Amino acid sequence: MSVLTTNYLTPTGREEAWRFTPLKRLRGLHDGSAVVADRNSLLAKAGLPKGASFTRESLAPLAVSDDVIIERIRGEVSDVAHLSIDANAEIKEPIFLTRSAGALDSAELSRVRISLGTHAVATVIVENIGDTLLAEDLEIALAPGSSLTFVTLQEFDSKSVYTARHHAVVDKDATFKSITVTVGGDVVRILPTVEFTAPGASAELLGVYFATTGQFFEHRMHVDHAVPNAKSRVNFKGALAGRDAHTVWIGDVLIRAVAEGTDTYELNRNLLLTDGARADSVPNLEIETGEIVGAGHASTTGRFDDEQLFYLMSRGITLENARRLVVRGFFNEIITEIGNEEVQERLMERIDGELERAGA
Repeated sequence: MSVLTTNYLTPTGREEAWRFTPLKRLRGLHDGSAVVADRNSLLAKAGLPKGASFTRESLAPLAVSDDVIIERIRGEVSDVAHLSIDANAEIKEPIFLTRSAGALDSAELSRVRISLGTHAVATVIVENIGDTLLAEDLEIALAPGSSLTFVTLQEFDSKSVYTARHHAVVDKDATFKSITVTVGGDVVRILPTVEFTAPGASAELLGVYFATTGQFFEHRMHVDHAVPNAKSRVNFKGALAGRDAHTVWIGDVLIRAVAEGTDTYELNRNLLLTDGARADSVPNLEIETGEIVGAGHASTTGRFDDEQLFYLMSRGITLENARRLVVRGFFNEIITEIGNEEVQERLMERIDGELERAGA
């Protein structure tokens, strides 16, 4: 075991990127005090399809990060878990990556790379489970004409702390679709970011999160339109129940001066199920050119629709079941995008259980 090096600028909470995050609950991941174990918990489920390989190798990071935890990972870890999809491979069944047992008395620093060759097509589902202290730098590279559906499931147990950057680099005519689901953990902070490197590319960032008593979930998007004629869509939905449940959603879209023909829209909706919960939602658009197809954003936070509840209860459904149905319907639009019925139903059952425990 070792202690994180400390030659980085430690955040204080006054910085814009950290102003919402409860730094004291990160257990030393941000300030270098966490004890680091030599642990590689991410594994590929047996039976990888033809055209896919999962290896551990040494790779340089794709870009410099402005996040102190990610830079610490890159300074400490050279061993990368690399899932590679061959050029022209069209893999129909999802590839599952899952976590082995973690720990709370020491931290794991993880580097992961997912790369798709030219015109490759795949779906990758990453399952994060158990109790763990984990910081992760996950890089995704899509070659021209490739298509990836990337699903990341935060189904941690109640004491976990997870901080991560999920960074996708999308090349010419490539299609990237990510679905981020966060339903477990004590503190979860994820930075889903997209960088377009050539025209014709598209990215869709979808997500759901459900925070209950005392949980803190932060999702901080950044989409960099640095080339012409690229398209992005962002749609995240959150629900909160219980005292001190707190979620943060930040949506930053930058349209650079050279990015003519950009088409982008971002949306965040939050449903407050009980008193004592707090949802922060901050959509941002920075536009440096007027020659675009479209750009917009929206954010809403509200309580149960009383008319919906009344409609369901007037048909003999109990208040408890009516609330459950409304929450299921709220999330269903995005959960069904996963395209795997077993995973979808498991997530809905987890949400039902959290809803029941929260007394919402």
